[in-house]
Amino acid sequence: LSNYNVPQGAGDIVMIQSDHTGAVDILSAELETADLLGEQRKAQPPPLAPPTMWTTEKTKEFKARMGKEKNGRMVVKRGEVVTVRVPTHPDGKCICWEFATDDYDIGFGVYFDWTAVTSTAITVQVSESSDEEDEEEEEEIEGLTPVGDVERGSKSYLRNRYGEIMPVYRRNSHREVQAGSHEYPGEGIYLLKFDNSYSLLRNKTLFFHVYYTS
Repeated sequence: LSNYNVPQGAGDIVMIQSDHTGAVDILSAELETADLLGEQRKAQPPPLAPPTMWTTEKTKEFKARMGKEKNGRMVVKRGEVVTVRVPTHPDGKCICWEFATDDYDIGFGVYFDWTAVTSTAITVQVSESSDEEDEEEEEEIEGLTPVGDVERGSKSYLRNRYGEIMPVYRRNSHREVQAGSHEYPGEGIYLLKFDNSYSLLRNKTLFFHVYYTS
């Protein structure tokens, strides 16, 4: 080993010997770990600003208006999570949302997918539970996304591609119209999650409106 330069300084030394040639490489575990952590930090997306939130009491008027819209009303079944995927629009700078429910509350949270936008079409994804939704996303990217408890808010350690704008909490959308807005952090897709996975018996009728402003 006299021909090899051993790294100086504190830290463990790792020796790797080839099964074929017998050559030995000497590495500093401390330096290797630092390099890996540095690459991981570089891959992290920038932090996302919180949304602006407000409520209105005109629930009847809002429901009547959305009930006339083609895609302004849906049923979120018991145990389901509905994700409305809203791409950033080149003509807009800010996303806005409004929603209300009949009779009972619903969980709601907002996330952001840092991905290239190939279509500005708004799509809806339905999962039978938050766990199933995680499994579907894990097929796309390696990593973990614990959704957490809708009662207390999710504790999400999202993949490098995803960022949390607002965790999932139960909202009193049956009493007031829940509304909010968020300025685009860049190109990507907003994920508006309507979570009814905690309900074992009740379907929720959801009235919602999503749009962008410039």
